[in-house]
Amino acid sequence: MTHAVKTSDSSKALYGGITSRRITVRDIAAAKERGEKWPMLTAYDAMTASVFDQAGIPVLLVGDSMGNCHLGYESTVPVTMDEITMLSAAVVRGTKRALIVGDLPFGAYQESAVQALRNATRLVKEAGVTAVKLEGGERSAHQIELLVQAGIPVMAHVGLTPQSVNAYGGYPVQGRGEEAAQQLLRDAKAVQDAGAFAVVLELVPAELAAEVTRILHIPTVGIGAGPECDAQVLVWTDMAGMTQGRVPRFVKQYAQLGEALGNAARDFAADVVGGAYPTEAHSFH
Repeated sequence: MTHAVKTSDSSKALYGGITSRRITVRDIAAAKERGEKWPMLTAYDAMTASVFDQAGIPVLLVGDSMGNCHLGYESTVPVTMDEITMLSAAVVRGTKRALIVGDLPFGAYQESAVQALRNATRLVKEAGVTAVKLEGGERSAHQIELLVQAGIPVMAHVGLTPQSVNAYGGYPVQGRGEEAAQQLLRDAKAVQDAGAFAVVLELVPAELAAEVTRILHIPTVGIGAGPECDAQVLVWTDMAGMTQGRVPRFVKQYAQLGEALGNAARDFAADVVGGAYPTEAHSFH
C-alpha cells in the first residue's frame, strides 16, 4: 500500500518544509495524516548532526547503535546512560531544526516504569532531547504509558530489538509465521495504545510491516522492514560507507566515506613524510 499525499502545502513537510523552528511530535503525527514519507538517521556527535540537520533530515536518533559504530563495543548491550546522555547533548547542541530522539540503553528501563521515567527524565533535562526511544512491545507498554503521562514523548521499537541479541542468539528476522506475526501486531498495537508517537519496525517481513502501517494511526519507521513504512531509518555509518566489513542486506550505501577518509589520511601522511607539508603557505613568521 502506497500512501497518497493529501496536501500540497510543502511548507509543512518534514523534509524540505519546516525551517523556522524545531520539528515536534505534532508535526510527525500530521505527516502520517498527509501520507508523507520522511527520513531518519542516527547521529552521535555535534559535527555530524549539524551536517544532517542542514541537509534537512527531520528526525535524528542518538541510538545505542553508538556501541557498535562509535564506541567500539561488539553490541549495543554495554552502552550506558552516561554515554547516551553525553552524546545526546552533543547532537542537540549541533542542531537547530531536527527532532532529537535519545535511546534508553539496555538496563535503563526494563526494571520498572519508575526506572524508565528516571532515566528518560535525565535525557530530557540533561541532554535536551525532545523524545526517547525504548525497545519492546507489550512488555514495555507500562513504561511507555508512564513516560507519556509525565510529558515525555516516546518512540517505540518492535520486531528485532538489538538489546535482546543474547536472547535471540543473533539478529534474525522477526514476525515470520502466523504466531510470530500476530505477536508483532499485538506489540505494535500495545505501544500505540500506551501513547507512543511512532514505532520502529526492525527486520520485519515487508508484507507484515505494510499491514502494521495500515492498521496503526501512528507512523511506522522501517529498518529492514520494506518500503511501505511511513519513514525509514539507517545507521549513518552504514548509509555513508563508514562501516567496516559486511553491512546488513537492508542497507543502501550512498557514499564511501570510509575509503575517502582513508585516502585523505594516506595523502596527509605521504606529504608529511616527503616534506611536502607544511609549506610556506601554512607557516607563520
